[in-house]
Amino acid sequence: MDDARSRLLIHGASGRMGRSLLSLVAEHPGLHLVAAVANAPRADLGALAVLRPAHIGQAPAFDVVIDFSAPAAIPALAQACAARGAALVSGTTGLDASALAALDQAALQVPVLWAANFSLGVALLAALARQAAAAVPDWDCEIIETHHRRKQDAPSGTALRLGEAIAAGREQDLAAVARHGREGAHAVRVAGEIGFHAVRGGDVVGDHQILLAGEAEVIELTHRAASREVFARGALKAAAWLAGRAPGRYVIEDVLGLRPR
Repeated sequence: MDDARSRLLIHGASGRMGRSLLSLVAEHPGLHLVAAVANAPRADLGALAVLRPAHIGQAPAFDVVIDFSAPAAIPALAQACAARGAALVSGTTGLDASALAALDQAALQVPVLWAANFSLGVALLAALARQAAAAVPDWDCEIIETHHRRKQDAPSGTALRLGEAIAAGREQDLAAVARHGREGAHAVRVAGEIGFHAVRGGDVVGDHQILLAGEAEVIELTHRAASREVFARGALKAAAWLAGRAPGRYVIEDVLGLRPR
């Protein structure tokens, strides 16, 4: 094994994102997969150590974890990473207060990076949206997101993240200016609001569009994910970047050097 590579454990290997990570990790020169945690047996992983969630303490030495699992699994995972001195990259969504607190606690001892979307393109889109919104603060702003028919939450976490970036660029409180959909006889747009619209259908992985509309001109910023591989590749890049860094909370923008100053 190349000693320069960080030893990786994939947590949630039986899910869709876990399977994508397993299929792509060999392509990443900075990572060496040493173990996987899955809810179901994985006969296709050969000699790789495959553990059930309750047995993560039996995993071989690892430097960084990529997690796409369930909110209930986060406290134990965060504690295990802190005990092992391993970095934690998590894309598990729907976290409750106990899971968020567990990430904060682990970050006192190890580097922790959580993101709702690991697409590097979305991170760049958010940075561009913040800059554009600040440049034209009086233009109308709408966010339209499209996902597959099985997606349960709306608007998407990514749409909300884009809304937060726009609100930050305009020094607004998103909760105070967000408007979700329009219908009826009193749907006139209110100045300063940020509109959200959700579309569901087919097997769309994820499309996000930002409209900034001024007088006689419109700017459109769009990102389309053609495959879930974009999220897996982003998480792998984040893991290689995060391993060995100082304890603390990080965001995906840090990986690209895009964190707002």
